[in-house]
Amino acid sequence: MPARPPFATSRQADWLALEDLITRADRRLGALGPADIDRLGALYRRATADLALVRRDQPDAPLTMYLNGLVARAHARVYRSAPLSRQAVVDFYHHGFPRLYRRILPFTAAAFLLFAIPAVIAFLLIRRDTDVLLLLFGDGMMPLIQQVERGEMWTEITPAMRSAAASGILTNNISVTFKAFGGGILLGLLTVWVMVQNGLLIGGIFGLLHHHGMAPRLLDFIAGHGPVELSVIFAAGGAGLFMGDAILRPGLRRRVDALSDRARDAALLVLGCAPLLVGAGLIEGFVSPSALPTWIKAVVGLGTGAALHTYWLAAGRQRPGYDVKRP
Repeated sequence: MPARPPFATSRQADWLALEDLITRADRRLGALGPADIDRLGALYRRATADLALVRRDQPDAPLTMYLNGLVARAHARVYRSAPLSRQAVVDFYHHGFPRLYRRILPFTAAAFLLFAIPAVIAFLLIRRDTDVLLLLFGDGMMPLIQQVERGEMWTEITPAMRSAAASGILTNNISVTFKAFGGGILLGLLTVWVMVQNGLLIGGIFGLLHHHGMAPRLLDFIAGHGPVELSVIFAAGGAGLFMGDAILRPGLRRRVDALSDRARDAALLVLGCAPLLVGAGLIEGFVSPSALPTWIKAVVGLGTGAALHTYWLAAGRQRPGYDVKRP
């Protein structure tokens, strides 16, 4: 430590004590007990006040540089994020995750409509004229049309291929989910495009299959995983629209601040959906292409979907003190 004026001499003990606490905290995680943590905060506040005085009176002095470094080190220890614990994860899924879903629910409903309305329109058009599918998606759909015209379904996965298929399905679901979520950064426009495009595609495929009398076979395939998978995609789309709305309507805040606040909660929602995507991908890879009766697959799909939405809409209401949203 550099030579000190009289002011520094009177404050030296506190600064050395703060240095000692920082060193102990750096040496081993959990080295500081509750009393030490309280003392660390108190010494940090005093050192911050000391730094303000020294900057005013001796801005270029060596003591100013010393205190600046000490306060910076202490700030990093006082305000660093707490390590993720099992209890924090449990609390998030018990309370935070469903509350986030309910907060973003109006935007999720909008994402659902952006998917559902184009899907219905595409189905009604393509069930009468399958050439509309080529008009919407180009010649790349021709192999699919030809396959359906031969009476073949791409969903008939052999048992030996189901493990690889489950991995590929999960990757695709994650890709769609993160595109729907990440599109919020672009004023929500990419999110709108992802939802509309997927709605047109699903509705168009159903229209094509209905035209050839094969729609029940696709319903048999998606009955088991569809409710959860689509619910997650709608939630991700809602998260994207939630962020886009912050840019378009920041209120009295700066746009960057409004976006930062909402992006945090939107990202937590999408990360919370990750286990749901894994579960839906496993069902889609193993249960959906199996020889199980359609009614069993429907029970699996409707049961998991109902359980998920009951959890989203009802859980986390019993602890008013737990909040995922900063005021």
